[in-house]
Amino acid sequence: MLPIYNIALQLYFLCIWAASFFNKKAELWIAGRSDKNYTKFAQSIWFHFASLGEFEQGRPVLEKMRELYPEKKIVVTFFSPSGYEIRKNTPLADAVYYLPLDTAANARRFIDAINPEMVIFTKYEYWYHFFNELHNRKMPLFIISGIFRPNQIFFKWYGSLHRRILSFVAHFFVQDEQSVQLLQTIGISNVTISGDTRFDSVWANAQVPKQLPLIEQFINGHKAFIAGSTWPEDEKLLASLPAFYPDWKFIIAPHEIGEEKINKLVSLLPEGSAIRHSQITDHQSLTTDHQSLIIDNIGMLSSLYQYGQIAYIGGGFGVGIHNTLEAAAFGLPVIFGPNYSRFKEAKDLVRLECGFSINDETELQNTVKFLVEDAERYNVISKNIKDYVRENTGATDAIMQYVNG
Repeated sequence: MLPIYNIALQLYFLCIWAASFFNKKAELWIAGRSDKNYTKFAQSIWFHFASLGEFEQGRPVLEKMRELYPEKKIVVTFFSPSGYEIRKNTPLADAVYYLPLDTAANARRFIDAINPEMVIFTKYEYWYHFFNELHNRKMPLFIISGIFRPNQIFFKWYGSLHRRILSFVAHFFVQDEQSVQLLQTIGISNVTISGDTRFDSVWANAQVPKQLPLIEQFINGHKAFIAGSTWPEDEKLLASLPAFYPDWKFIIAPHEIGEEKINKLVSLLPEGSAIRHSQITDHQSLTTDHQSLIIDNIGMLSSLYQYGQIAYIGGGFGVGIHNTLEAAAFGLPVIFGPNYSRFKEAKDLVRLECGFSINDETELQNTVKFLVEDAERYNVISKNIKDYVRENTGATDAIMQYVNG
């Protein structure tokens, strides 16, 4: 199985290389791995994140490590450009890199350079050669906020190599009991249910959110509908809402902010009713004519939700929804598309009747109508969803207590 794994990785690399000639993200992925001049550390703590979402998920543990051990060197790696390009200058790390392609030689070279005394991977990404090298050198590797499902390759008859990868992990900190039981079926018992560190992250953010004066001016006392990480399929449905609620303000933060994508979104909304965030040059740029604001930059979304009453989370008509907890921490009922089954928190919110899955424009309109018109029920939902987030905090403390024990 290992030869097949190695061949598959090389083919993956070739595909990304070919795509890099016409795809900016692929170009960044290739270019970021061309520089192998890693800073050498006598010792370090290594955090790996697949992308930006995993960075924010594991951030509470990263921050706690930096707080408790300011003298230690911290190395952060990313698999995706969407994480690296935004967080490459984070003050929480002494060095930030793209994770090299998972080959035996790359693993040796990288680990030789950073010499980690401890390694923490967030949620997923299981790389054979890196894990094997760490295991051989007796460098403890922890998985935090892990979650496992029966359809994953680890639990298939053909998943022997991937089960071996899991055997290299010193300890798993998982989100739920199902993950514990699944791991036990393949002989893994070094597992603790700690919960999801995202709850700690979003709850901390909601207590002291960054203030955005221009957003406050745009809303100007109106109620606001915040749509985060939207895709074109989401935006086609959302475009119908402003006409039904002329007294509301609508803020849309698309997942992709390329010029073509933004222009397409603007074209869906009533002419002249939308302004792009980049068009706001000063306080005079906003007028009462603008009902919708398009966020065409990265990094504002987690702070935007403080100004809303209802949130829509994108991605549910594609591979899966994005982060519902950022909005939930502010007490906003969350609406999303039908593809949410891989996300425990979304399933929890639906069960608690604080999250609402919709399949089409009619269901979206009916859900918003219900939330807008039933004030008593809205207040109950808002309280319950905030309570849900607060009650599920504490994963960071559980992890730190173990790794420092």
